[in-house]
Formats: sequence, C-alpha cells, structure tokens
Amino acid sequence: MSKPKNPRSEEAKKLVICISGMAGTGKSTLAKKLAQKYGLKYYSGGDALRDLAAEKGYDSLLNGWWESPEGLRFLDQRKTDPSFDKAVDEKLLEYAAQGNVLLDSWTMPWLVKQGFKIWLAASVEKQAERISRRDRMTIAESLNALKEKEARTKAIYKQLYGFSLGEDFSPFNLVLDTDNLSAEQVFGVLCMIMDKVVLQEPEKTQKEISCQ
Repeated sequence: MSKPKNPRSEEAKKLVICISGMAGTGKSTLAKKLAQKYGLKYYSGGDALRDLAAEKGYDSLLNGWWESPEGLRFLDQRKTDPSFDKAVDEKLLEYAAQGNVLLDSWTMPWLVKQGFKIWLAASVEKQAERISRRDRMTIAESLNALKEKEARTKAIYKQLYGFSLGEDFSPFNLVLDTDNLSAEQVFGVLCMIMDKVVLQEPEKTQKEISCQ
C-alpha cells in the first residue's frame, strides 16, 4: 500500500526562490547562506557567465573581475552577442522547473513565473563602499567602475528582454533596503520571511512586501 503524498513535502519540492540586487548589496553571499540553511540547490547566473567568459579566454575568476576593464569588455561583448546570456538563462529556467532551488540571478525574476522573488537594494554610495572593501579599491575607483558596469549591464537586459534592471520592481515579492543593515541582520530578515511567509503560508508568496 503506497503512502499518501504529503502536500507540504510536494510544495517544498516546487520551491523556487530568486534573489537579485546590484553589485555591493551582498546578494550572492546571502543567497548561498540562505540556500544552505533551507536545503535548496544554489545556482548563480553570474557564476555561469564567468565560466563562459573563461572559456573565451578571459581571466574571469579574479576577485572584482566584473568591475575590471576586462570584465567591462566582456559586458560589451555580451551586448553584441546575446548567446552568452540566453545560454545561461535557458539553463536556469531548467533548474527552476525542477524546483527546490535558489536562483541568484538578475533575469530570473522576470523570466520565471512561479516562486518568491527578493530584491536587495542599496544606495550607490553604500554599494561603492562595500565594493571598495571587497576588492581593495578606493571608494572613488569603485564608484566609477560600478557606474560603468551598471550602465552596460542595464543596457544588455533592456535590449535583450525589455526590462529596466534596478528600476522596475514589479516582479518582486520583497524589496529590502540594506543600507543600514549588517549582513547578519539582512540574513535574519530573509530567514524570518522564509519561515513565516514562504514556507508556512505559500499562498502569501504572491503578495508584495516592501522593507525600505
């Protein structure tokens, strides 16, 4: 005699979490911690793009590579050749269809219909400050690199998919301002949302929550 299916177990298998945010918001570090805590498979669009860049001869595994002159050149290449982004997004969509995943991606909140979608926000000044510490740059250097990177990245997705990255928050269930929060505090808020909203009351995951 087969055991009856557990509805909560079935819901967990279908769980899809998308985390987005511009550079310097801590999204990748927090996404990895959240995936580990809740037993979700973690996939990063940025990591996949780095791997494709490495295959093309870029030294893309260096820390702070995206903001480097070489990283900016790869952004220009992606703008003229959408095959990089399309290949990554097709693979991420496959992972989303399998469920039980956390997707660290700029595009998935728009391309995936299901799931709970989180945007981590920060002022450009706070982003530059965090990047300068991470990559051992001056704040002025990190601010200039950040502006260049964001302008080119936004142009890629506007051209490819038509959405305005960092300006359109319509796909997101949660928008969290991280300016005055430590990484530990942000993680605590995300865990609270997971425990009290996403996992306990799945029907609420379609409602928008703003924490700004």
